[in-house]
Amino acid sequence: MCRRPRNGAASWRERCSTSHSHHRRLCGTFGAKLSQLLCDDERFCLLIGGRSLAKAVAFASSLGGKAGKEPVVFDRNGDVYKQLSAVAPAVTVDASGPFQTMGGDTYRVPRACISLGIDYADLADSREFVRQIAELDAEARTAGVFVLSGLSSFPALSFAALDRLAQDFSRIDHVSSGIAPSPHADIGPNVIRAITSYAGKPVPILRNGISATGLGLIEWHRVTVAPPGCIPLKSGRFRLVDAPDLDLLPQRFEGLSSMFTGAATKPQSLQRLLAATAQLVRLKLLPSLMPFAPLMHRASKPLASGEHRGGMFVRASGSDRAGQPLEASWHLVAEGDDGPFVPVTGLEALIRKLANGNRPADGARSAAGEFPLEAFERCFERFAIHSGTRHVRPGEVDLPLYRRLPGSAWEQLPRAIAATHDTPEGGNRLSGRARVERGTGFVASIIAAVVGFPKAQDDVAVRVCFTTKGRIEFWTRDFGGAEFCSVQLKGHGRDAHLLAEDFGPFRILMAVVPDGAKLRFVVRGWRLFGIPLPLVLAPGGDIYEEERESRFHFHVEVGGPLIGLIVRYAGWLEEEGG
Repeated sequence: MCRRPRNGAASWRERCSTSHSHHRRLCGTFGAKLSQLLCDDERFCLLIGGRSLAKAVAFASSLGGKAGKEPVVFDRNGDVYKQLSAVAPAVTVDASGPFQTMGGDTYRVPRACISLGIDYADLADSREFVRQIAELDAEARTAGVFVLSGLSSFPALSFAALDRLAQDFSRIDHVSSGIAPSPHADIGPNVIRAITSYAGKPVPILRNGISATGLGLIEWHRVTVAPPGCIPLKSGRFRLVDAPDLDLLPQRFEGLSSMFTGAATKPQSLQRLLAATAQLVRLKLLPSLMPFAPLMHRASKPLASGEHRGGMFVRASGSDRAGQPLEASWHLVAEGDDGPFVPVTGLEALIRKLANGNRPADGARSAAGEFPLEAFERCFERFAIHSGTRHVRPGEVDLPLYRRLPGSAWEQLPRAIAATHDTPEGGNRLSGRARVERGTGFVASIIAAVVGFPKAQDDVAVRVCFTTKGRIEFWTRDFGGAEFCSVQLKGHGRDAHLLAEDFGPFRILMAVVPDGAKLRFVVRGWRLFGIPLPLVLAPGGDIYEEERESRFHFHVEVGGPLIGLIVRYAGWLEEEGG
């Protein structure tokens, strides 16, 4: 909750006086994140609401910033009208959930807000809750308030991203989207309860232009979330969830043929557990997984493993403005603890918009399309949250290998790097000088000999030739007469958006990431005869290309955690005859 803004704009102060001068916020995992986003603004006074006053007091005291903070007791299952009357907020934000299992009077909180002339917004991800909120539209208009439902990742952010993509289409046939929370994210028990409410149960979807039924958490799409210029998330299975988008998309795009919304629960062990138990519901061996939600929530902590990163994607396909086939996708990756802020950035944008004297139109509706993507992106800027779009047109699959990997981030590269890789069919020949270091360990020496890495030398002539055949590049590196070769290609399937480089039976998978004046290569996996090997044991090191004094320079370091340095070579190259 928030109390009367202090030192705010005149229009905002006037709105407060006519609307009882408060924001309200019902505190939970995401409610806490919203409070953290708003506590730096002295115009606000946050009312931290929850069933436990002691917890509300503790949380309020932990918040810094210039905003006022006031802990209050609020029980959504109690006399909502009486509780709201006592604190009289200007805006009530319900961030608690789960909205799938409200029970009783599902809309008791927004109805009470309408009766008291209080604006309302929520983070609902329940398909039914968001769809039926429009039944309150006439009441909200009469009361002169807005009621916005689903101001979260689905559908507010997903539709903002889709509206950005739709600018390039004349017709959209297929839409899919999904979220992939970090396995280490602080996901509240209500999120797990929401997921288990539809696990294994029928989920209405569109398939081939016909209304069909999917199975919650059983059907899946494999997607690699990869914003241009960012290290992709590990490829994952996004399992069908019953999100509001599945109702809203056919209303937005006439003639839509198919749609899908999914979640990639991490770690994979927890996802497999959810999928297996969802099958028990499908077979009617269990009526629901909801009784097991507390156990699954407790299990999510000890099972947490892998990178502390999360993400989201929205993908559309159809025809571009010229009638040609087009696939476009929007990707987001959030690093570390910044992920849980993503679902509440829309709420932050709303409240700051109100503080600046701009109100959404009166009435009750879903928040889909309420804010443009730019409003969310402004909120992302303060965090390690990266987003961007990728486009795939028929002719683009024939572009040079390195141009296809980083997407639009390719345009950021210095000219010397781009010119080296952006070559016509046939390849390129370069020559220059380099310094080579070799590891001295027994295993490192054997690996270096098998691959053909050069021996240690302080200054050696280097010649690099790569030829293209279709979408594959064949590389030959010659250090003073000692050659070693590799094959490079773009990964696909679970290796999508990665550079795959084959050295004999070994395949190294790398993310190609522009980083200022450098192009970095970050090892994301490796295989022996196609068999995946532990990433922690993967060979790699500091590998990058850069432009110095208008000349192409390279730095390659190959080693492993158990065997130490294998080889390190660095130097410069220029086109032969250039």
